[in-house]
Amino acid sequence: MTSRVPNMVVATKTGEILDVPGLSLGVWDGFSVRPPEPDELIPLPEGSDLFLLPGRIPLGFEGKKNHLIEFGGDDELGPIQAVCAFLAPAHLRLHHPAVVVGDEAPQLPMFAYAPVGWLDGKFWTTGLRIDPSRRQDPLLFDDVRIRRSVERELLDTTGNTLLTQLRRCALEYKCRAAQNYFLHRWELPMPTSFTCNADCVGCISLSHGAIPCTQERLKVPPQAEHVAQVALRHFSRVKYPVASFGQGCEGEPLTQAPLLLDIVKRVRAANTHGTLNLNTNGSLPDAVEALFRAGLTSMRVSMNSVRKDFYIKYHRPKSYQFEAVVDSIDRAKALGGFVSLNLLVFPGFTDREDEILALEDFLAVHRIDMIQWRNLNIDPQVYLETIGFAEGGEGSLGSGLLPLVKRLKNRFPALRHGYFNPHIDPSTRRSVEDAQP
Repeated sequence: MTSRVPNMVVATKTGEILDVPGLSLGVWDGFSVRPPEPDELIPLPEGSDLFLLPGRIPLGFEGKKNHLIEFGGDDELGPIQAVCAFLAPAHLRLHHPAVVVGDEAPQLPMFAYAPVGWLDGKFWTTGLRIDPSRRQDPLLFDDVRIRRSVERELLDTTGNTLLTQLRRCALEYKCRAAQNYFLHRWELPMPTSFTCNADCVGCISLSHGAIPCTQERLKVPPQAEHVAQVALRHFSRVKYPVASFGQGCEGEPLTQAPLLLDIVKRVRAANTHGTLNLNTNGSLPDAVEALFRAGLTSMRVSMNSVRKDFYIKYHRPKSYQFEAVVDSIDRAKALGGFVSLNLLVFPGFTDREDEILALEDFLAVHRIDMIQWRNLNIDPQVYLETIGFAEGGEGSLGSGLLPLVKRLKNRFPALRHGYFNPHIDPSTRRSVEDAQP
């Protein structure tokens, strides 16, 4: 936190990034462009990235009276473009970059764009560390060690179809979850599906138009015995193990429900304590119920909104109804499952009062155990067009994401807030804090 507002950060036409003394950082909260509040500012988390925003001119403030300035460059700098940050995992962005989008500006790739400024020799942003776990902190990942561990594991377990995919995830996609498996800690990703029954606008594994996907989907599902073998190995060597279906390099895992059921039964025949988790859209309630009866521990359901109209506009289900998602949640809870909402957060929409009221009702009625606060990866203008908002939205104004998190903590003291899938104690059915590596 700082009591001073950082300087605006820009990029020259050659890509050089620098700050502009005399112009302070502006943020767009989804309703208006304003200076950030002191409690919203944090040093840019280690492991974050800086991105250029082509065709977009930054907005900032000048002077003690905070005159709003559109800064497109000057004689010394020449024409400039806006700069933003992509925050490291476990951090919730609080605002969007404040920019003017030019008529010829290209659509942005599927990332979550946060404002960035410069003060006291370092970059700053507006954010909140929502999960204390160090699972994906960059200092815990050494590329040489990871590569050696990957090759050693594949040498010891030749021909395993899941490990072949995880090798690509760890080395090509730099997936921290896959890397953690090879480093013998935390959560094992178990991608199994190459198809999906939704057509989410912000899908990171299937291209939409000119925007390339960031992770290519599986071509062929792995064999059940291979997945079970890897899961049991992970459970045998990790203190608080989690193994999860549903990753960024695949479609919807429930479309492979018979395969998942086979895997769960194989794992539970040999191990009753490790956490088996499903990251899903919750589209097939019968499959969800069967998986929990077979030994699934927890489920994380992705939703941009708990309101049907907005859910459909973004997720665009192809062969299921919104009501099926709710039914899956209720069935999982009835069978003692731990259920998280993978809440896809968009500043200026998620923190609208009408959206908050709907979320509070949903949490209470369906007894949700956890919110995993995830920054929605999408071009902001595309999202507003998708859900049918003019810039700034309509109706009730937003309260801000910091007040929203505090409000939910006060109203639902047992509700867990985080970013990662927790290990669940099999005796209490409650989440367990991560152990350090």
